[in-house]
Amino acid sequence: MLEKTKGIVINQIKYTDSGIVARLYTRDFGRISFMVKGMRKRKTGKHNILFQPLFILDLDIYYKASREMQTIKEFSVAFTPYNIYSDIRKSSVAIFLGEVMTSVLKEESPNEELFDFIEESVMYFENSTEGYANFHLAFLAGLSSYLGFEPGQKSSPEEVFFDMKNGNFVSLPPVHGHYSNPDNSEILAALFASSYETVKKIPLSGSQRNEVLDDLLNYFYIHLPGLSRIKSLDILKEVFNQ
Repeated sequence: MLEKTKGIVINQIKYTDSGIVARLYTRDFGRISFMVKGMRKRKTGKHNILFQPLFILDLDIYYKASREMQTIKEFSVAFTPYNIYSDIRKSSVAIFLGEVMTSVLKEESPNEELFDFIEESVMYFENSTEGYANFHLAFLAGLSSYLGFEPGQKSSPEEVFFDMKNGNFVSLPPVHGHYSNPDNSEILAALFASSYETVKKIPLSGSQRNEVLDDLLNYFYIHLPGLSRIKSLDILKEVFNQ
């Protein structure tokens, strides 16, 4: 059946000499994959940029739930992250987030609230001209709530350790050993309670930002055991280690 939907590109992989397999998170069907032929040819390859992470497309697809690979009839650009891909720092974030979402967004069922969160986040990031160094941290913190493991808020000054396994803030180091140190825990408490606007006000050095990013990813690894190691992490850290 021919269906219309909107999709956010999360990644693409090479398929044959001239085609790609694009993975998108769609508003109506969750995560889908489809093959796009000719994207790596000289004449038609100019459209390949449209299948980079965080591009948002309007899609006409022949959808069948039992089929692993869907068929695309037509596509057009709904939102172009032009500023993201003209800025090395932003494009590094886009590739990183695309890789994270490829690993964590496994559901082939719709979640409109999650789609809207990602779409609004992409648009906010595209329009940010300054103060976006903490954006990827805030995105991961926000994403955790849609994936079902958002931690409880810090409720007391004595709760100086973030317990990654149980998803809460505690006053003593947990015996299981999966926790953040007091400095990072304080930052994480602020992150989990922040919006994209307020997260700009959290002052972080490059090394602090990278430590907190490691703790956030460890939190994801604990609650999503099948999560692949993020290959673009080192590049992102280098770009924001300022």
